Amino acid sequence: MTNALDPAQLNAAIDNVHRAGMPGLFAEVRDGERTWRGAAGTADTTTGRPATAGMRHRVGSVTKTFTAAAVLQQTENGRIGLDTPIGRYLPQLVPGERGEAVTVRMLINHTSGLAEYLPYAYPSLKGFPDIANTGPQSLDDNRFTRFEPAELIEMGVRAPATGVPGGTPGVYSNTNYLLLGELLEHVTGTTAQQCITRNVIERAGLRNTAFPTGPHIDGPHSQLYESWFGMIDPPRDYSVYDMSWVEPAAGLISTVTDLNRFYGMLLAGKIVGPASLAQMQRTVPVISQERKTIEYGLGLYPTEAPGQATFWGHGGTVWGGGTLSVTRADGNRQLSLALNLQRWNTLDPAGKPRPHPIDDALAALCRTAMYG
Repeated sequence: MTNALDPAQLNAAIDNVHRAGMPGLFAEVRDGERTWRGAAGTADTTTGRPATAGMRHRVGSVTKTFTAAAVLQQTENGRIGLDTPIGRYLPQLVPGERGEAVTVRMLINHTSGLAEYLPYAYPSLKGFPDIANTGPQSLDDNRFTRFEPAELIEMGVRAPATGVPGGTPGVYSNTNYLLLGELLEHVTGTTAQQCITRNVIERAGLRNTAFPTGPHIDGPHSQLYESWFGMIDPPRDYSVYDMSWVEPAAGLISTVTDLNRFYGMLLAGKIVGPASLAQMQRTVPVISQERKTIEYGLGLYPTEAPGQATFWGHGGTVWGGGTLSVTRADGNRQLSLALNLQRWNTLDPAGKPRPHPIDDALAALCRTAMYG
């Protein structure tokens, strides 16, 4: 059962995350007609400027839901087939037998077998997922690098496959969503960013959501502090960053209010039709970037707890920034949350992330926000 929204509990829970070591965070929780917005800590550790709930934020892979919705819209008008091989649309990017084996659906739900390009674009991350054999140097090196989607896709396509097309568990890969961006451009004649803006962001009436046009975040925002598992000490601000390395996969800027509005409309069938939404909620097992097996649909995944209703949404990270946005299946309870520190866990001698007080405090905040 879900309890009514309790502002005092939410204020205490968000303060606890800050006290546990998070520099700053902000959130919006909706329960029916009631809304709570809160923030704790600082948006800038140098000046002490406080975090506020209305700030804009890089939302990372929450962008994937927007991209997936745009693709589903094109399936509704007949321009894209979910089970059509990607090679029929983009033979130059996924050529030959692989292009005939990997379907659009496999890209959206991460069962394509296409590898993640990031360790190839960022040489110091080459050892991923063995975190102890990675380093943060490439993050600085690429702060103002302008990547072309085709070059990043080629890295992922040329890398050793993570599985056979359509096999499960799939493996989460941003290569899939860069290909979906190129697919949208191919079938609409506009850029993926223009297509998503017109057909998803504007349709949802989102006033503070956009793809960046440069390395800066326009409007009030927090700095974004990256620790890279304690290898950057003190954590470094990466709020100014060229996002071409991940744009249709994780490039959006938004607010917690806009994200709640978007997911509420999506689950109400106002962004894609009911049949498309049902497709988005058909899940398969996928290995996440944290090496955990999760259930993943078409740009959505469920959050479930014993005895509680299912929530649908997505999380995301960028260098220094984290976001989570989830909405209960009936649309009546929502949480959107933004964090300004990432990868705060240091590594133990085995190279595994050590537990940190932030972990428990953040989990408690999410439980309070979602279930009361």
